[in-house]
Amino acid sequence: MAEQTHGIGVAVGKSNIGKVVPIVDALITREKNVPLVIRVADCGPIWLYCGKTEAIGLVHSGKKGTEAGVVPATVQKMRDEFGSDPRDMLALLGPCIRPPHYEVDFASEIIRQLKKEGLGQVIDTRLCTASDPGRFFSYRREKGKTGRHFAIFALSGGWA
Repeated sequence: MAEQTHGIGVAVGKSNIGKVVPIVDALITREKNVPLVIRVADCGPIWLYCGKTEAIGLVHSGKKGTEAGVVPATVQKMRDEFGSDPRDMLALLGPCIRPPHYEVDFASEIIRQLKKEGLGQVIDTRLCTASDPGRFFSYRREKGKTGRHFAIFALSGGWA
């Protein structure tokens, strides 16, 4: 699980199983049965998958992390660690706060950054956490007194 400091830190998941990894907002791995976990309540969860190398990444990106470049940093780390080619990668941006409920459209900037990195496929759920209180927690809508969504991503090692 990432500590989530709204920065650009990226950790490789293998040596951190069962731990909160300090000073990171993104996790990557190619190891089977190693779940990557982040928490969100308005920030964007981004799932990354490379079909060629079977590397995965999970990114927590809000206004500050998006401005700092956590998404490009994660794609670069997947290139460096696993030889992943962005053209072989799929990205999914999950529910996050969006205008008119928030003055900064960081979701569109995340999509722009993913496309600039050359990802083969980019999918935006277009879901807004603040506009649907029946489905989503929203830190801003609930003025900080809210729950969190957990985003999880793991490669299956098959059935034992």
